[in-house]
This record gives sequence, structure tokens and C-alpha cells, in this order.
Amino acid sequence: MWRGRWAWYDGRAMSRGIFITGTGTGVGKTVVTAAVLRGARAAGIDAAPLKPVQTGAAEGPDGLRAPDLEFALLAAGLVAPPEMAAMMAPFLYEPACSPHLAGRLAGRPVTVEAVCACAEKLLARHDSLIVEGAGGVMVPLNDSATMLDLMTAMDMPVVVVALDGLGTINHTLLTLAALRQAGLEVLGVVFNQPEPPAEGDAFLRRDNPEVIARFGSTAVLGNIPHTADLTAGNAASWARVEAGLTELPAILERLKA
Repeated sequence: MWRGRWAWYDGRAMSRGIFITGTGTGVGKTVVTAAVLRGARAAGIDAAPLKPVQTGAAEGPDGLRAPDLEFALLAAGLVAPPEMAAMMAPFLYEPACSPHLAGRLAGRPVTVEAVCACAEKLLARHDSLIVEGAGGVMVPLNDSATMLDLMTAMDMPVVVVALDGLGTINHTLLTLAALRQAGLEVLGVVFNQPEPPAEGDAFLRRDNPEVIARFGSTAVLGNIPHTADLTAGNAASWARVEAGLTELPAILERLKA
């Protein structure tokens, strides 16, 4: 049960997996989640994805769909039956806004207890989880809890996805500080380029990982270049992503823990 704002989930520790968060929206969490899931399945690791909350969900023939979850599943060559998909994406909202606002508008707010219950059910069927957050660590889930509260409840080691460009130093260091203040283990930072890099800023992109690693006392897990056409069957594009995710083997080792 929850006890106050910075509370915890009073259930079994859920350290069997990793939690992929970001410095904000649109930094590439879904691409990294898909790449880790692909790598896990290729390595024979029975890992399942979990997208606790999806805003901007798409309308499908049987109701709302979770595009981020579907992207990761397709990338890994997996199909989830409806019952499993509902556990993998328990809170779906059509408006593209913060989870707390989407839940309020829908009259169905996100609850940490419900997400953790779905995680427990998935862990009863799979060896580990790859959890993808929404937005950044301080995004509100409801009127009292943030994404960081959920991460604390799940107590999984964290991979941070950050933009590889101007402004990332401050955002990334603040994210690392918040995670550590909450007592969470940080595996490291993956830098990503969702958009083509600006001409002439290579010097900046070379410096960012070094500065963040030093000031944030963290590992750099990879630097994924901008990659177009990340459809499930485009092996060349996924090879480019996986080559940029240089510490994927280390991430996969933690999934086995």
C-alpha cells in the first residue's frame, strides 16, 4: 500500500528486470526498449515488455492500442494475445498529455498498485521485465504520485535515455540526481538522436557524454545515431541501433539477475 508521497509498494520486491526512463518526452525510450527486448529474445532471455501508461494511444478495432508497446513487440518478433497485452499496457489514454491529466479526463487515474499487480502477473509467466516509463522521472501519474514513485515501488535498476544534443547536460544530471536521491540503482545513460543532428554540432555531441559521465558519475551505455525506417523487418536499421547500444550485453546480464 502507499504511505505518503514518497511511498513504496508493500509487496514482493520486483527487481527482476530493468526500468527504462528518459530525461523527457521524445528522447527515444521506445527505441531503446525495443532494442533491449530484441537483444533479450535473441539471447534466449525470457523477458516481457511493460508499458505502465501510454498517453496518445491509438484507436483500434477493439479499443485503444499502445503504439509504444506494439513497436517493441514487433521489433522483437513477438505477438501478445489480448489478455497479455492488457497486462503489458494497463493504462491507455487517447489524449497526448501528462498521465495525471489524461487519467483525470478519463475518470480512471493511474494507480501504482495496479501497475505493480500487472508486473507481478507478468513475472509469474516470464523471467524478467523491460519496463518503459512515460515522459521523465518527475511526470505526475495521478494527483499524488509521480513516475519516480512507481520506479521506487518496482525497485529495478534504471537505464536513462537522453538526447544527444544541446541542453542534455542539465536535464540528464537532474534526472540522475533524482534517481539516486530515491535510492535507485542507475545502470547508466544511453544517448540517442531522434532527429538528424544539426550541422556543425559534432563537437558538442562528442563532449556531452564525457561531461555527463564525469559530473554524473555514471556509465555511458551507448550513443545511438539517428536511424530512419525502424520497421520490424529492416535489419540494417536495427543493426545500426544495436551497434550504437554498445553496452547491450551488460544490460542483458542485469536482466538475468
